Amino acid sequence: MAGRGDALGAQGDPAGLLRVARIMRDNGWAGTTRGGARRPRSAAKPAAPQASAAPNLVRRDFSADGPDEAWFADITYARTHQGWLYLAAVMGIWSRRIVGRSMSARMTAELADDALKVAMARRRPPESCAHHSDHGSQYASLQLGGAMRGAGTVPSTGSTSSPWDNAAMESLMGPIEAECVHARAFETRGRAALEIFDYIECFYNRKRIHSALGYLSPEGFERANRPGEGRRPMAA
Repeated sequence: MAGRGDALGAQGDPAGLLRVARIMRDNGWAGTTRGGARRPRSAAKPAAPQASAAPNLVRRDFSADGPDEAWFADITYARTHQGWLYLAAVMGIWSRRIVGRSMSARMTAELADDALKVAMARRRPPESCAHHSDHGSQYASLQLGGAMRGAGTVPSTGSTSSPWDNAAMESLMGPIEAECVHARAFETRGRAALEIFDYIECFYNRKRIHSALGYLSPEGFERANRPGEGRRPMAA
């Protein structure tokens, strides 16, 4: 329990469990859990044929020497009164920054492809950058493969039915789901998209601190560390 105040202590605000509980109670705040919304039937990603799957280049090595050496990708979903909204995200393992994202009412290859193209446009990665995902057919599509070949990005996939091979992305999706997309049912897909965009770009990337980054945000970590200063692991 005492560890819950570690993040505040790292920022110069030491706090114990009782103090945090009192502050939350006085302000009417409530914590979030990872219970989440029920999984939509269409959220099950069909596996790509084994012969077409890319090799596992990561092999559970969730670390990097610098930015844009390896990206991890996955898809989650938000519940709205208009139906499900799917979010595809791409994370840079070095700083845990979400470098690409896309949202759609349908979980298609275009959804994954759009998230990758956003990441490429924003980061312009080197040709050696690995793009790691699970075996979902969205990530084994010809469309996504063509985008990777055009940019020199190297595809990588984990083993079938092995979530540990993409544990870094599972670790990322957990807080996104608990703090934003599964926190409630949104009125419309448009409203959900706006709030998810705000969470990712204004809070997660800029402000949300991570113990694996020395209690810095992804943006703060990138500002504080120059490439090539040593291998920086990420806790999955």
